[in-house]
Amino acid sequence: MNTIIKQWFHLPSVVQILVDSTLALAGCLGCGLIASQSPYTIASGAFYGFMAALVVLAMNARSGFYEYAGCRTGAQLAARVVFPVIIGAVFGGLALWWFPHIEYRGELMTMPTLALVAGVVAFVNTGSRSGGVFKEAVPALRRRVLVLGTGPAAMSVRLAAAKLQSTVDVIGFYPVSSSEESAVPPRFVVAASKGLVQTAIDFRIDEIVVAVGDRRGGSLPLQDLLQCRVMGVRVHDLSSHFEKTHGQIRLESLHAGWLIFGGGFEQGHVRTVMKRLFDIVFAGALLLMTWPVMLIAAIAIFLESGFPILYRQERMGRNGRSFKVNKFRSMRLDAEKDGKPKWATGNDDRVTKVGRFIRTYRIDELPQLVNVLAGDMSLVGPRPERPYFVDQLSRELPFYGVRHSVKPGLTGWAQVSCGYTATVEETVEKLQYDLFYVKNHSLFLDFLVLFRTVGVVLHGHGAH
Repeated sequence: MNTIIKQWFHLPSVVQILVDSTLALAGCLGCGLIASQSPYTIASGAFYGFMAALVVLAMNARSGFYEYAGCRTGAQLAARVVFPVIIGAVFGGLALWWFPHIEYRGELMTMPTLALVAGVVAFVNTGSRSGGVFKEAVPALRRRVLVLGTGPAAMSVRLAAAKLQSTVDVIGFYPVSSSEESAVPPRFVVAASKGLVQTAIDFRIDEIVVAVGDRRGGSLPLQDLLQCRVMGVRVHDLSSHFEKTHGQIRLESLHAGWLIFGGGFEQGHVRTVMKRLFDIVFAGALLLMTWPVMLIAAIAIFLESGFPILYRQERMGRNGRSFKVNKFRSMRLDAEKDGKPKWATGNDDRVTKVGRFIRTYRIDELPQLVNVLAGDMSLVGPRPERPYFVDQLSRELPFYGVRHSVKPGLTGWAQVSCGYTATVEETVEKLQYDLFYVKNHSLFLDFLVLFRTVGVVLHGHGAH
């Protein structure tokens, strides 16, 4: 990830978004140039190009192009490339026919030019992504990382790199303490005979991650780390590495001092006012756009299982204040007949047929737009949890209460990164993303979460 307006973002995803937008815009401009040299036609092409760029980005988000994914097979990549191009071409054609400038539609919208643009976009998209070419062809997008330590914390860097971030190359592990229990296979451990500075030079290291459990007794080579830092090699502790690379704050490496003295957790008046205005404008617009969907959902729920249509449930909000959250009812009326709260799970037999559909595409969450307008929630933030589970999780998970320092959200960084959770173990991963959001939240990050939410909703990912 690289910093943009005090935020850390996945650089390959940012570059891909820019490339995809530019391709769509250039394609429609190319149509205008091919069809006519008239400035009027070229201006129309720019307008259509902007519309086409939005469609392409939405379709690519739905296909998962901008998610932190590992390697995909050639067939998976081809399917993900072809689908957005076909949909983009269809919508582009409809837009060119539907919008004004009738006298130029015949010139601008021709099958050969539209086919040419779609073909070029498909070729470039396929070539840039197939087999990881996009990432491999741009060395600047990859980081060579040396991990200081050989214990379980050090090994977690390699495991996370393989699972979440294919642009990080863990070159090896540098041993610093003989008393530390090794969790790293010997073939990954580099020899310490040359010293840390020379090892960093020989392996062209971009970043050193300090993952040593016990730092007492002078086990860290501080002078060597300082020399590496002066040479331009970035030096991060485990918490900072996961925050800046994976957008999460790992609980196993977290301590109160790092949270207290580190940056982030800004709650200024300007940020509060801007976020509230952002919530009111976008929540109001979404209500106007989605009321037909909500009406259909309400009718479907009534026809299947009658009243009540809405389900109001107590949730924990900012600073521990409880409120009633609004949702479309998606479970049977006797879902908790014993009175004991239960986690929602995959293939939960309490969910109705209509409920399963509206949960898959998050339609059941739409009534919470009213909570956003009322000020109990925000569009983006940690998802609100029931007080029963908050009490349980606060006892079991350190720093769980930190997530209640901001308003809960309709969607959140954890939801677009790891989906919903149904167990304490899954909640640990979710909390790590929530802590990242609470520490780094900004208007820019809110826009990014909303953008990625489009892909999550269209794909129906992570629903219970």
